[in-house]
Amino acid sequence: MKKYLVIGNPIEHSLSPKLHNYWFKKNNIIAQYEKRKLSEKDFQNIIDDLRHGKISGINVTVPFKRSIIPFLDDLSSEAKKTKSVNTIYKTENKIRGHNTDIEGFTQSLERIKFKVEGKNSFILGAGGVTASIIHALNSLGASKVVISNRTREKAEELKKLFPKIEILDWGKKPSEFDIVINTTSIGLKDNEEIKLDFSKCENKLFYDLIYNPFETKFLSNAKKLKNKTENGLGMFVYQAQKSFEIWNGFLPKVEEKIFSMLAND
Repeated sequence: MKKYLVIGNPIEHSLSPKLHNYWFKKNNIIAQYEKRKLSEKDFQNIIDDLRHGKISGINVTVPFKRSIIPFLDDLSSEAKKTKSVNTIYKTENKIRGHNTDIEGFTQSLERIKFKVEGKNSFILGAGGVTASIIHALNSLGASKVVISNRTREKAEELKKLFPKIEILDWGKKPSEFDIVINTTSIGLKDNEEIKLDFSKCENKLFYDLIYNPFETKFLSNAKKLKNKTENGLGMFVYQAQKSFEIWNGFLPKVEEKIFSMLAND
């Protein structure tokens, strides 16, 4: 039986096993997908398991999307551009890292019919997935991308990859924006909240990459202020769909009931 893993820390919130195991069963594939909490000292062993066929594929979530890279043999063009990996597989005896987050985010916006072209974007956070969001926004024709992170140095690192982005000190917000995207882990726990004043914002899109819990305080507060909201479930499903295709050679169907199944977990 083939074995797949998602690795991260924390990992309890991940719904990857539920989604991939659903697709395995739906497509009569004999395989098992599990989640595993680990630390960076475990990277070499997990990559060795993939190299020797004990594991058939790996997904990577916070906070390892960048730190896993030195353990890989090769990167896709998307992973090179963003210095971020969320999907690992073996091809031609090499361990390759790929980034399906870009496509996942793009398709999630298409699903809700939000057009980025000509609009101003505000990103909170500068972690491993943020480069994927910036790359997607730029590709979709965003007019301006502003980023704010608690540690400014990390934001400055992203500016080296994407010179056109603007950096704003944490706790401030731009005078104008059409979409604000939370890429931080603030909100994974019930008592966590982003301490930013959005009280005068209306008719914006508030997008939180977190999908479990289904509605963070960031989103519930935005909804009270008459803004549109979207959690990270769509991005999660579409990035997983692309990972599945890389591993199995075909694209599994994204049925609407999948969103209900995961939302009700």
